[in-house]
Amino acid sequence: MRLKGKRAFITGGASGLGLAMAKRFVEEGAKVVIGDLNAKEAAEVAFKGKFGYVTGDVSKLAEAERMVKEAVAQLGGLEILVNNAGIETTGSVTTCDDGEWDRQIGVNLNGTYRISRFAVPAMIASGGGSVINISSVGGLVAVKEYSAYGASKAAVLQLTKSMCADYAEHNIRVNCLCPGPIDTPLLHRACEKLGGGHPEKIRELYASFTILKRLGRPEEVANAALFLASDEASYITGVAVPVDGGFVAQ
Repeated sequence: MRLKGKRAFITGGASGLGLAMAKRFVEEGAKVVIGDLNAKEAAEVAFKGKFGYVTGDVSKLAEAERMVKEAVAQLGGLEILVNNAGIETTGSVTTCDDGEWDRQIGVNLNGTYRISRFAVPAMIASGGGSVINISSVGGLVAVKEYSAYGASKAAVLQLTKSMCADYAEHNIRVNCLCPGPIDTPLLHRACEKLGGGHPEKIRELYASFTILKRLGRPEEVANAALFLASDEASYITGVAVPVDGGFVAQ
């Protein structure tokens, strides 16, 4: 039980990567609360997965504060934070309108900052722990028609490095995962949007970008998160770990 006695809060936990991480952490002995914007879905998966849940919009300061307070109250403390909540929109700087840009930065970057702002003091009070921010290969390399998404995820990388320097003295490690094309509802929606009625062709295209020539599974990202959350990663902080089938290696 690699996380026995640990308490974890995972945003964006009602589906995709967040749900896979929540399930994996519970398997390894952690007490878990998920946060999500979708109250109905969060309640359903939390009941099935034997973890708690809170709901709200991570991009809004007051809601982020409330979500963290409710999660910590349910858990009785906090040692693990996963900033996973995220959205994806396509477009260049000339085709992505202001609303899309602001929402992308608001959730992916500001949401990570706002949840961390209130969660880190709870982690300090618990004696430290591990923060895992979810970026993307889109934060490491340029992807056509993903300007807002890429900018938000690249900023998360730098935020991770800054946080690791700021809170090392409090026994808090801060690392970042950079998933590649993973078979999640988020990717499905992108394929539907870009596929022109043939989303399967976009999925095949994404898979072809990797050395392994396949989409990743949510559980494969969850396994990487488990390692970073565990004491096995006790000397690892400030790093960005691609979980991408070799996407950025080419």
